[in-house]
Amino acid sequence: MSEDKKKGWFQRLTAGLSRTSQTLTESVTQVFQQKEALDDAALEELEDLLVESDLGPQIAATIAGKMAQQRFSSAKDPNAVRSALADALADELSGHEGIFDPLAGPRPYVVLFVGVNGSGKTTTLGKIAAKLTKSGAKVLIVAGDTFRAAAVEQLKVWAQRANADFMGRKTGADAAGLAYDSFVKAKEEGYDVVLIDTAGRLQNKQQLMDELLKVVRVIKKVDPEAPHETLLVLDATVGRNALSQEQIFGRQAFVSGLVMTKLDGTARGGILIPIAKASDAPIKLIGVGEDIEDLHDFKARDFARSMVGLEPLGDTQ
Repeated sequence: MSEDKKKGWFQRLTAGLSRTSQTLTESVTQVFQQKEALDDAALEELEDLLVESDLGPQIAATIAGKMAQQRFSSAKDPNAVRSALADALADELSGHEGIFDPLAGPRPYVVLFVGVNGSGKTTTLGKIAAKLTKSGAKVLIVAGDTFRAAAVEQLKVWAQRANADFMGRKTGADAAGLAYDSFVKAKEEGYDVVLIDTAGRLQNKQQLMDELLKVVRVIKKVDPEAPHETLLVLDATVGRNALSQEQIFGRQAFVSGLVMTKLDGTARGGILIPIAKASDAPIKLIGVGEDIEDLHDFKARDFARSMVGLEPLGDTQ
């Protein structure tokens, strides 16, 4: 990535996480005000603040413990607390990054998008399509949410905007049959990537989860290795409910990567950290706004520094 693009994305990320960083760092800095080290009362206060940011009690205790070992002179270096906090947050995210690169895999590369209604699933698919076609890929968008006419129309608009091809069926049609036919079409017509939307599912509705698994089964009839990627899209604004969604979908839907959207719409962007640690799948993409460029690869250290309102380090990738 060029230096200009790198800076542009980081500015978007920092702006998107501004609500989180302002809430988190102002409160944490106050705990350290006029203290070089934390006493027990300040340590407990710090843990409470981290829990309120949706980090969860266990992660909050770990980070507070690391911060307690630090000594600061905040009057001399106001960024010292932020930098130490960013390092502690990044440590918690270490090993939870994943790479999403559909053009590096077999052709056609099939990506399945799963998640509850309102998570940003359809929009995420559209943004990915736009990025892929911009790089020269031949992309097929498949409206697998056959229950909602609005979702189909939304994807049609994205297909036009992204200069991608579109495939859909009438409302109520069999989603598994559509997925199968789209994969066959993609193989016959030389598509690079197939992006398949699915109906939004409540994680506690087993019948709907079973229908999702049926989609996976029929895709495997065309290629046992497909879908090559199953992305679970989670909405950061729902807080810890996103954690329960990950636990159910991750256990049943063979999720290979997570996408966290709407991080710009919450002061509790810290929820990403317990989700990352609880999931068997890595976080691959994050969204911090409505624009196509607001969806980006997840980088733990970038995210951690943006969470506390700091600039990127020189070795940011």
